[in-house]
Amino acid sequence: MKTAPVACIVFLIVSMCAISYAQSPLRIARIENIPDQFVGGEILKVVYGRLKIPIELVDLPAKRALMDSSQGALDGEAQRNINVQKQYPALIMVRPAINYIEPSVFSKKHRFEVKGWDSIKGYTVGIVRGVGTSEDGTKGMKRVTAVTTLDQLMLLLAADRIDVAVSDSFSGLVVVKKLRLEDRIKVLTPPLQKSEVYHFLHEKHRDLVPKVERVLREMHASGELEQLRTQIMQRYLAQMDGAIRGR
Repeated sequence: MKTAPVACIVFLIVSMCAISYAQSPLRIARIENIPDQFVGGEILKVVYGRLKIPIELVDLPAKRALMDSSQGALDGEAQRNINVQKQYPALIMVRPAINYIEPSVFSKKHRFEVKGWDSIKGYTVGIVRGVGTSEDGTKGMKRVTAVTTLDQLMLLLAADRIDVAVSDSFSGLVVVKKLRLEDRIKVLTPPLQKSEVYHFLHEKHRDLVPKVERVLREMHASGELEQLRTQIMQRYLAQMDGAIRGR
């Protein structure tokens, strides 16, 4: 007889949690004006859609995004590199990776074969502040300029204020095309590295982690995750081409 009230209480708690998620979207930080962050955000929409949990993507500068998500003002990060779990312990890394990036060297004047991060240590290097792969890769280099947005970075490079710029290849190529700098700025090969990026949730949503991980594992195993990534990138490029032609 005493188990019935307990069962009712458990049911009510679960129901309240479900209603809470249904009424209040998870607010996920995304680095503003970085095309590859758009890709990660669109992947998350599909992942959380499978769980019937609405999300809202909040575009912020990279450092501000981490501050807000790690303090719980936002519910998580769309995609970040693995080192975030060490630097911000309040953020829980969700496995497997939802995306990957290929940090690459962009140059206006200089042409050389890229052989890892040491290839650029003799140059004045530009990065986007708060992008973990760029900050980690250039750590200890003497001449590094950090800016707030990728647009600013490529404009600095075009103006010869820096020798080379570092960005993930997809985002960099998109911005170079958007700014109509293709005839001046080139991406060098090969990429500096291939880096998997992960979705992070604030520790207050610890209960959601295994649910999101289950969906990601299923999508990864079936090949759907890679296919979705490709489709989103193609759609993004098509939309940008249309916007450029419409100018």
